[in-house]
Amino acid sequence: MAAGQGTRLGAAQPKAFVALAGVSLLEHAVRRALEADEVSHIVVVAPASHLSEAGAIASRSARPADVDVVPGGAERTQSVAAGLAALRPEDGIVLVHDAARSLAPPSLYSRLVHEVRSGHPAVVPGLPVTDTIKQVDARGVVVSTPDRSSLRAVQTPQAFLREVLQHAHATGADATDDAALVEAVGGHVRVVPGEPLAFKITTPDDLALAERHLSDR
Repeated sequence: MAAGQGTRLGAAQPKAFVALAGVSLLEHAVRRALEADEVSHIVVVAPASHLSEAGAIASRSARPADVDVVPGGAERTQSVAAGLAALRPEDGIVLVHDAARSLAPPSLYSRLVHEVRSGHPAVVPGLPVTDTIKQVDARGVVVSTPDRSSLRAVQTPQAFLREVLQHAHATGADATDDAALVEAVGGHVRVVPGEPLAFKITTPDDLALAERHLSDR
């Protein structure tokens, strides 16, 4: 997914096209995805205003014939639906990924595909929550403190059997991630250990952290 505007990053262009070590977040994400043997086809969902830039990234990828570019929608769910509509007949497992998590390693893609092939129709990576979480009401008053041992901060890519994700999207509901749509129709979602490098680049501080990771490598 590369259709978001990323206003919190303070850039003059959509977040996916912001440079990280001289290369756009989107290009980093495409490179890493194609390094996973299990990934045979990528659909880049980009803003209509940046289709040519996304097409250029696809054309210089390691396997340009395996990367398609389509315009996204106004909301995330619409953009994912556009990606689903561009799948090829042989695409049986779908991984939905945010370009903002551009450093997610190829091994994460491989692990998620393996989990789906092992019988789990929906699999998401997640990290244990280390902060204490408070649920508050509209006045900012705490109403509960969930047990953090059962909480996970969920990442992308998220992996699904194609028919499971398509069924969830057919409801027309909206959500901040695709696993929530599967949950809403009664689907079983498995959480597996995530990757620290799959953090989301949302603010300038996040971008600086990603720069440090790359320079350390």
